[in-house]
Amino acid sequence: MRILTILLSLVLSNVAPVLAQTSPASAARAWHLSRQAPILDEFRELLAIPNVAANLNDMRRNAEFLRAMFAKRGIVLHTLDHPGAPAALFGEIRTPGARRTLMLYVHYDGQPVDPLQWTITKPFEPVIRDDHIWARSASDDKAPFITITAALDALKHASIGLGSNIKFFFDGEEEAGSPHIGPIIEKHKDLLGSDIWIFCDGPVHQNRMQQIVFGARGSTGLQITVYGPRRELHSGHYGNWATNPVVMLAHLLASMKDDETGRVLVKDFYKDVVPLSEAETSALSRAPRFDEELKRELGLARVEGDGRRLDELINQPALNFQGIASAGVGPQTRNVIPAAGTAALGIRLVKGTDWRRMQDLVIAHIRSRGYHIVESDPDLETRLKYPRICKVARERGYNAVRAPMDLPIARQIVAAVESARGKVIQLPTLGGSLPIAPISETLNAPVILLPIANHDNNQHGHNENLRLRNLWDGIETMAAVLAARLD
Repeated sequence: MRILTILLSLVLSNVAPVLAQTSPASAARAWHLSRQAPILDEFRELLAIPNVAANLNDMRRNAEFLRAMFAKRGIVLHTLDHPGAPAALFGEIRTPGARRTLMLYVHYDGQPVDPLQWTITKPFEPVIRDDHIWARSASDDKAPFITITAALDALKHASIGLGSNIKFFFDGEEEAGSPHIGPIIEKHKDLLGSDIWIFCDGPVHQNRMQQIVFGARGSTGLQITVYGPRRELHSGHYGNWATNPVVMLAHLLASMKDDETGRVLVKDFYKDVVPLSEAETSALSRAPRFDEELKRELGLARVEGDGRRLDELINQPALNFQGIASAGVGPQTRNVIPAAGTAALGIRLVKGTDWRRMQDLVIAHIRSRGYHIVESDPDLETRLKYPRICKVARERGYNAVRAPMDLPIARQIVAAVESARGKVIQLPTLGGSLPIAPISETLNAPVILLPIANHDNNQHGHNENLRLRNLWDGIETMAAVLAARLD
């Protein structure tokens, strides 16, 4: 008996320090390894709810599911309404003794879908195949909800407390440009006050390493339409005579960008760019070189940028031709001269560039090419007066924001993430756009980005997916952030 007692005391003396040293990431790993099936079941239930922001009934179903999901963890999500918009949801966890408050931002709407283009599954019928889960919003942006709830469950199971007060802001219309986030934040700015916002969106680095990003590009756009004859004409009867709007549009678009370097030729397009700081330039110099591998992955023999790397070019404004429509192609091809041609232009902004001014610069360029600008379809009198007519429809936008890379609270979050993931890549700007400006301008709070999705997730396209390894890594990372005690 005495021998058993001695052995037991030796075992306990060895085990106790191990238990005391269990890290949040280790606790999360043990949790998800033992609970993978129920975690994935909850994820599939969430993904099965259609979430195109324009369909308010579906968005209400998503909001109700999220409320129930967080209620299981003792968190009440309140609705921050705006007329005609999907709900923004707010919740919080108050931590005794905490000195800082973190705000976690996630959006629950997704891009529109064309089910006919999905070849692995239907957009809202999630399946697991080849170590990925496939569904609309699997990566953009419903995965972070699962990383948060699973991390909270893991910390509770391991009796590891939170290190900060935690607040949640769940956006229901990010993919629609978050047009109402400004008024919502202004109305509830006292409720939404925090020391830092963490946006849980975007992909990890292309080499699959975890990255933390200190800002995102802004975004805006234009729809432009040029006109030919008042109606489509038989191309045999009228070819070589009637003006073809496809040709006009092709020349107009080509005048906006250099074909070899990709440099935008619109006057003053780069004029207002705020240069990167010394810390930001240094961070870029330390980032992994991955362009050659990425070119091979994407099948690109040549790229734009005049020899500069992708992570450098992301810190410059961009003009993208997102789509062109006129008459038909493929089975819809007809022997006609089209009546009009339309192009969608996307403008990505960086710090210093204003979305309204950037629209004005593009419109001024169109005018400099001899076009008369209109805001609605031209009448006969206008058509007969002006040989080149372009209708311009402006889209709303928001500006780019970058937080200082040496911000003390951000450095502590970096340290927490590195405790889970090892050394992380730090970059000044994410290529995509997020509604950071309304938050930064109204709340005067810094924003950083903590992505979890794989870079090849097909976000915004068909066959969107999330690599399961990224989900499990994300749970461990989120646990480390939630448990980190910030000064």
